[in-house]
Amino acid sequence: MIEKVNPSHPDKVADRIAGAIVDLAYETEENPKIAVEVLIGHDVCHAIIETSAHIVEEVVKQAIKRIAGEMKTDIVIVPQDVHLSHNQSVEVRCGDNGIFKGMPLTKEQRTLSEIAREIYEEYPTDGKYILDGSRLIICQSNADRTKLEEKYSFAEVNPIGDWTGGTDVDTGATNRKLGSDMADAVTGGGLHGKDLSKADVSLNIHAFLKAQKTGKPVEICCAIGDVMIGGIPYAEIVEEARAFIRSIGGFEKFAEWGLY
Repeated sequence: MIEKVNPSHPDKVADRIAGAIVDLAYETEENPKIAVEVLIGHDVCHAIIETSAHIVEEVVKQAIKRIAGEMKTDIVIVPQDVHLSHNQSVEVRCGDNGIFKGMPLTKEQRTLSEIAREIYEEYPTDGKYILDGSRLIICQSNADRTKLEEKYSFAEVNPIGDWTGGTDVDTGATNRKLGSDMADAVTGGGLHGKDLSKADVSLNIHAFLKAQKTGKPVEICCAIGDVMIGGIPYAEIVEEARAFIRSIGGFEKFAEWGLY
């Protein structure tokens, strides 16, 4: 059983805005320290940005407009904690405590991910989808219900009827759809709105990639400040995650669908 939401779901809009802001930090510094929280809905976007990089508020507003459209903004930009920034200034060290899990994707999870992307190509509006064995539930806003029922004859399409969706009628928050992003690998820590020094980003990516390669579950525990994790230098894990993010097209693109 698995649920996916598409990039126009309000929670994913928040994730995408947070990702776009992290991308801005990486345009300024090679290894910035940044954490972003976004709450969006009903014509207002609130963003709190803790960062070591210089980020211009007007550029943040432009990113919000590009992703979410015209709306009021409430943006707070503050420096990250000076002590934590100093402690990471000499070498790459793990940026948080945490436990993490990587799980091989199932056929069901891969199938739903493909279906969600297929539907989104035709209907790039708020949508969420559940697959439980042979039962597919499609909740797609602003859609031609009959057309979807014809294409996915085994699916339940908009069981409660037509709906509008989007941030005008709902709210979104960063890292609220981790099940959609991580499948069975959800433990602690969110994927989005953070730099690569954060274990929530790099160790989740590392565990996911290792699980896909080995076909076996992966469990990792780390402490803030670790330079080695499971016999691997944390710096190598960060570079692996950097390569993964680059292959997708950046943190904003990563936020669209998560790990799969």
